[in-house]
Amino acid sequence: MNHPPPRLRHHLAGRIRHALSVIMVTALAVMGLTVVAVPQAQAFPAASRQDVINYLSSITGRNIVSGQHNKEPASLPSQYTQQVRDITGQYPGLWGGDLMFRAPDVANRQRVVDQAKAEWANGSLVALTWHVCTPTGGTTCEFDGGVKTSISNSQFTQIITNGTALNTAWKQRLDEVVPYLLQLRDAGVPVLFRPLHEMNEAWNWWGNRPGPNGGARLYQITRDHLMSKGLTNLIWVWNVQDNPAGNWAAYYPGSSYVDVVSLDVWYKSHPSQSDYQQIQNIAGSKPIALAEMGKIPNASLLTSQTRWSYFMIWSEQLRGSNSNAEIQSAYFHPRVLNQGEVSLSPGGPNPQPRTGQITGAGGKCVDVSGANSANGTAVQV
Repeated sequence: MNHPPPRLRHHLAGRIRHALSVIMVTALAVMGLTVVAVPQAQAFPAASRQDVINYLSSITGRNIVSGQHNKEPASLPSQYTQQVRDITGQYPGLWGGDLMFRAPDVANRQRVVDQAKAEWANGSLVALTWHVCTPTGGTTCEFDGGVKTSISNSQFTQIITNGTALNTAWKQRLDEVVPYLLQLRDAGVPVLFRPLHEMNEAWNWWGNRPGPNGGARLYQITRDHLMSKGLTNLIWVWNVQDNPAGNWAAYYPGSSYVDVVSLDVWYKSHPSQSDYQQIQNIAGSKPIALAEMGKIPNASLLTSQTRWSYFMIWSEQLRGSNSNAEIQSAYFHPRVLNQGEVSLSPGGPNPQPRTGQITGAGGKCVDVSGANSANGTAVQV
């Protein structure tokens, strides 16, 4: 069988999509609904941190942004995002990267920053975490013995005590990433910044220290120092892991230090209702998020725990823990927003509340505001 050339196939695919749209529009018209054309997705403009916070708040309870983390090497800062595209035909609505720790990756931090700019320009939100080396050691390190390591209580106390050598070393470590984060500020790219993650865990040097003089104090010092450098584009994401020991609030640095409250889900496939409630109790009215997951959300999670504002699948776990069908099911769920479906409006909240849905082509929904089949309400296809 002869196949048409790629350009013709692309043209034919476009004609088919157009024909399906016409059929959908015609069907809606028969139902008595007025159809409003939706503009093509456009690149994000320069925005402020508050624009993203407002956006996450505005979709809470209605939608969730899809996200994919991209771990080392820094020379391939979008390799796992591309896997999402290969599997689903879509890009995530949130790109995640890391400021890194190993010497070759630290040397390639600029590649990570450049990718963050590109993802923002393409219409995805940007998130950065940092597996940071202990200030008791060198600027770069290996994961084992450098990030995944223990320090003494005395050393930790010195790190959080202003004026000590280790406190100065910590601030100097923070200063190493300031030039990169300032590039993103100057480009108008807000960053969901998640430092000192999983602080209720013992695998990292900063973790497993509850109370006001523990991880919470280190988080406060970190935020204060980076804010003093003019990094007004950082959205401060606080994070714990779903450790069944609980008591996550003992690590919380306080409402004035946090913009988004997040959970990493590794002890189980998906957060329990108890996990969900505990995070909400800490967050109050702030957005909440699933900052790391191995198992992609399924329909049950997406419909029962609706306040999560985004999820982030961890790098190799995308294919390592999920089938293509599971990934596709999540990305085409009506509540999930992918690249091109995230729409920021600088200066204020974006999407209007959805009060109803009609299931449309490809498993995506048609948005309806106060509609029924007889009142001629405008809808979006």
